[in-house]
Amino acid sequence: MFWRRGLALLLLIILLCVAHPALADWTHPLSFSNAELTRHDFSGESLQAAEFSNANLEMTNFTKADLRGTVFSASVMTQANLHGADLTNAMVDQVNLKGADLSDAVFKEALLLRAIFTDVNIDGADFTDAVLDRAQIKELCEKASGVNSKTGIETRDSLGCK
Repeated sequence: MFWRRGLALLLLIILLCVAHPALADWTHPLSFSNAELTRHDFSGESLQAAEFSNANLEMTNFTKADLRGTVFSASVMTQANLHGADLTNAMVDQVNLKGADLSDAVFKEALLLRAIFTDVNIDGADFTDAVLDRAQIKELCEKASGVNSKTGIETRDSLGCK
C-alpha cells in the first residue's frame, strides 16, 4: 500500500512539473498566488490547473467547481466550501482546511500531504489513490461516511479504512 502511494506521488509530481504546460507558464491567467480571496464565490466555475499557492481562501465557496489539477499549496482554506468540487490530481499540500466542507468532493490522485483536516465534513468524499500520510488517514477514517454521488465510491473504502 505504501509503495502505491509513493508511486502515485511520483506520478503526480511528474504530471504537474513536466507534462502540464499550463503550470510551467508563470503568466497563466488563472494564477491567484498570494491573493486575498476571503469569502470569494467560485461556485460552479471551471478552474482547471489554476494556482492558489499561499492564498488566503478562508470561507471561500468552491461548491461544485472544477478544480482538476489545481494547486493550493500552503494556502489557508479554513471554513471553505468544497462541496461536490472535483479536485482530481490537485495539490492540496500544507493547506489548512480546518472547518471546511469537503462533502461529496473528489480527491482522486490528489496530493494532500501535511494538510490540516480538523473539524472537516468529508461525508461522501472520494480519496481514491490520494496521497495522505498515515496520521491523516487515521484522523479522516474516524469521521468517514457516505458515498460519493459522482464516483459511487464509499468514503471509507477510498481511504482504506479498516
